[in-house]
Amino acid sequence: MSAVPETPAAPSRPTVTEREAREVAEAAREQDWRKPSFAKELFLGRFRLDLIHPHPLPADEDVRRGEEFLAKLRDFCETRVDGALIEREARIPDEVINGLKELGALGMKIDTKYGGLGLTQVYYNKALALVGSASPAIGALLSAHQSIGVPQPLKIFGTREQKETFLPRCARTDISAFLLTEPDVGSDPARLATMAVPEGDHYVLDGVKLWTTNGVVADLLVVMARVPKSEGHRGGITAFVVEADSEGVTVENRNAFMGLRGLENGVTRFHRVRVPASHRIGEEGQGLKIALTTLNTGRLSLPAMCVGAGKWCLKIAREWSAEREQWGKPVALHEAVGSKIAFIAATTFALEAVVDLSSQMADENRNDIRIEAALAKLYGSEMAWLMADELVQIRGGRGFETADSLRDRGERAVPAEQMLRDLRINRIFEGSTEIMHLLIAREAVDAHLSVAGDLIDPDKTLGDKARAGASAGAFYARWLPKLVAGPGQLPGTYGEFRHGIDLSPHLRYVERTSRKLARSTFYAMSRWQGRMETKQGFLGRIVDIGAELFAMSAACVRAELLRGRGDHGREAYQLADAFCRQARLRVEELFGRLWSNTDDLDRKVVKNVLGGSYTWLEDGVIDPSGEGPWIADAAPGPSARENVRRPIS
Repeated sequence: MSAVPETPAAPSRPTVTEREAREVAEAAREQDWRKPSFAKELFLGRFRLDLIHPHPLPADEDVRRGEEFLAKLRDFCETRVDGALIEREARIPDEVINGLKELGALGMKIDTKYGGLGLTQVYYNKALALVGSASPAIGALLSAHQSIGVPQPLKIFGTREQKETFLPRCARTDISAFLLTEPDVGSDPARLATMAVPEGDHYVLDGVKLWTTNGVVADLLVVMARVPKSEGHRGGITAFVVEADSEGVTVENRNAFMGLRGLENGVTRFHRVRVPASHRIGEEGQGLKIALTTLNTGRLSLPAMCVGAGKWCLKIAREWSAEREQWGKPVALHEAVGSKIAFIAATTFALEAVVDLSSQMADENRNDIRIEAALAKLYGSEMAWLMADELVQIRGGRGFETADSLRDRGERAVPAEQMLRDLRINRIFEGSTEIMHLLIAREAVDAHLSVAGDLIDPDKTLGDKARAGASAGAFYARWLPKLVAGPGQLPGTYGEFRHGIDLSPHLRYVERTSRKLARSTFYAMSRWQGRMETKQGFLGRIVDIGAELFAMSAACVRAELLRGRGDHGREAYQLADAFCRQARLRVEELFGRLWSNTDDLDRKVVKNVLGGSYTWLEDGVIDPSGEGPWIADAAPGPSARENVRRPIS
């Protein structure tokens, strides 16, 4: 093999201001709204029920193919997947992964012309919920491979040659991974340090990537790297397909976590790795846009597995609480326990409604679902964690005990504590809850920033501000009066949702509350203007209210769908009613906390904590942490460690 020429040393990690970081994130956003969005309209105070009702439905052929695959996948999971073994050995056996390949599970979302199954988003999500209930680690492997790995970005941005080269491999044989995060870079990609230096018809990669889900066993990698600006190169963060066995690629560590113990997640170093220019996805500088666009629907896979978790929590809660007696009756009949079971049942119904509705809208491609998918991820990850926590509480000491220990002493091996550990990462994966709040809030106020953003931008001229003022005045003169009254104030509105149990009051509540939410947002923007982006507590509550309203809408629409086709309609109405009543209590609490909270005081306390004012409070304990830096050194250069990459044999 010819010698690899020396590559200029990568510069030190970029130092960027907060404003520069925001500009990078803003440039990566999809700026236009070419299609309607139910959730976007909801945040603007416009309850567009017509966008989701009647509930969209899949084509008969899609249902047939989807159900056929689900039957095969269920048989495979029941006969060949041992979730307890995967948890115990912290590894998915090669024969299980090879069996999934033979089944076609690697290509669920890949078009049939490339050797995939061509399933819809709806059935892809149902498959993930099913396999994730057998082993969350397998669910994570399949999701990372197809939702954010090579197949999805190539489907949207790849050239014909790239699709023909890589998609058949991804459909049947090759596992892919997505590499963005670095030891000192998470949700702030402006500081990305991995470099891709152009050199002839190649790029030369240098850098270190952290938390590379599937990276330990992957055959193909999507790598985000910074291309320096130079003559003929616009530069910027760029996406590449990289062969995992390329010279200079080293998996330096297989990471271990509190949950998802079978996850093949590692640290990957690139040292003078040559990547053909033909493997670049899209143009230079489009990497973050590609990542965000990929996640618009890719984020639905995570809440889909949360739906599966909710269903399992409900099953165990039902069976256990009917069997276990306290004070002469099953624990389920004690109100303190019964309320937890009711929460699990109602929330599972609503979460499935959110995921199925969002997925079907993604399949139809009539609506822009970037906010809906983000809300599904945010809401699903938070609510699934709460449901698992309630299950552990219902199970008591047995909920805290491991499945192996329960089995060893002669009881049913119920992995409730494992479920709690496995679900915890979902509040961090693919955008933490805090980042999701900010991302959704930015989209929710997009209409306001489009017409009035220049008014609060300190860099704009007086002329720019004058033009923005005129535009904003015209917009708000039309918009604000519509927030005063609406269909939600008319008693007979949404009467088609009245069948024994009456869901129409809940939809009227959603309509009224969406207008109240929009008024609150407008008032906050008027009050804080340019400081609005620093009010993360307020923005988080605004988003959480919107998530509850979206879930209420989806639950009611799903209940009516099931009633209309004679599929447990009465029970669905009851669950939707229970969920909406629970959600309304949460919404009212959130509204109260918009203006009555400890946000300002909390900021003062935080400054004192960081300033060392309270170090005396830390006396009296021993820190069991080991030695070492808080953030590992990620300086570019050759690897000094053994390559622990483990190709599936």
